[in-house]
Amino acid sequence: MSSTYQVIARKWRPQTFDDVVGQDHVVRTLKNAITRQRIAHAYLFVGPRGTGKTSTARIFAKALNCTDGPKADFDVNDPACVSIAEGSHLDVIEIDGASNNGVDQVRDLRETVRYAPAQGKYKIYIIDEVHMLSAAAFNALLKTLEEPPAHVKFVFATTDPQKVLPTIVSRCQRFDLKPIPNDLIVERLRKIAAEEKIKVSAEALACVARLADGGMRDAQSIFDQMISFCGNEITEPDVLDVYGLVAGEKIAELAAALAAGDHQKIVAIVDACDSAGRDLVRLLVDLQALVRNALLDAIAQGGKSVQLGGVAMTTEQLTRMLDGLREGEGSVKLGLAEKINFEVTLLKAVEASRSRAIDSLIKELVALADEAPAATDDGEKKKG
Repeated sequence: MSSTYQVIARKWRPQTFDDVVGQDHVVRTLKNAITRQRIAHAYLFVGPRGTGKTSTARIFAKALNCTDGPKADFDVNDPACVSIAEGSHLDVIEIDGASNNGVDQVRDLRETVRYAPAQGKYKIYIIDEVHMLSAAAFNALLKTLEEPPAHVKFVFATTDPQKVLPTIVSRCQRFDLKPIPNDLIVERLRKIAAEEKIKVSAEALACVARLADGGMRDAQSIFDQMISFCGNEITEPDVLDVYGLVAGEKIAELAAALAAGDHQKIVAIVDACDSAGRDLVRLLVDLQALVRNALLDAIAQGGKSVQLGGVAMTTEQLTRMLDGLREGEGSVKLGLAEKINFEVTLLKAVEASRSRAIDSLIKELVALADEAPAATDDGEKKKG
């Protein structure tokens, strides 16, 4: 008996513009373009993985080729929209740029572009990972992209826009999709959990969002794995154990130890995390995020922050600490002794935060020197 199970990332893939999370600027522009009949011939969607590039491209294709379209508020149950969602629509052609990156494939595309649409109003080519096309393939595409037939629309998606030829980019309307904020990921996962009848704690959802690094698809895949592991009830310790994450309280405790310069406590916390099988690389990333937040707070507060365990730290100290943590990334990720490299990175970051920049010391000395003669003159005047 064949299974009809669908993974959450596919089952909950956005089907309309209103389903797209965290990309309001893109959705609004596309909706307005459709409403005002200002539809360009080529679009380029740029952004990190799992932020909705291909999903948005498909939704745009639905809006253009739906019955009585183009219209932004199409019916998802419209047969044309259903066939686009299933990948069976004759006029919406999805091409994987990674596996169809040769000039021959692009020449074939140029041949098929001439033919009128078979079902819908437009012939829409969605090319995913377009940066993987070869230089020859890009050049073969240029002429078609510059002067395509009126019935043809191109939608390109890429995670690496630097590799796309500028001559291609200049012929497209570019949309930059942003990493999705954690609170929006949590909100979406909470909705999915309610529909799937999964009981999950707020702390567990926050952990999943933290792991996803702004990618909704990653968050849904992680959530799916947690359901397989835990069943119908997911708690924070479950997520921490499966993915080797460190609890938020422990990260805050380590950050406070860094701010206080408590070497013994730093080593003790690292020992505990390593013994529990926690991911030290991930811990370093989370620690950087915490120090960065403190740095932003110090800037907002006029130069000082007490976010790291109540210890007052200046903008300069936090900048040096963050720089020290960042510099140690490579050795922790790629070094042979991960734990030792991690400990050294933390201790170096502490020392860096306590050192003073030579230019700031010179400024202080100059200021003291300027005040000294004035004080001496006042003293002589009083004696006189």
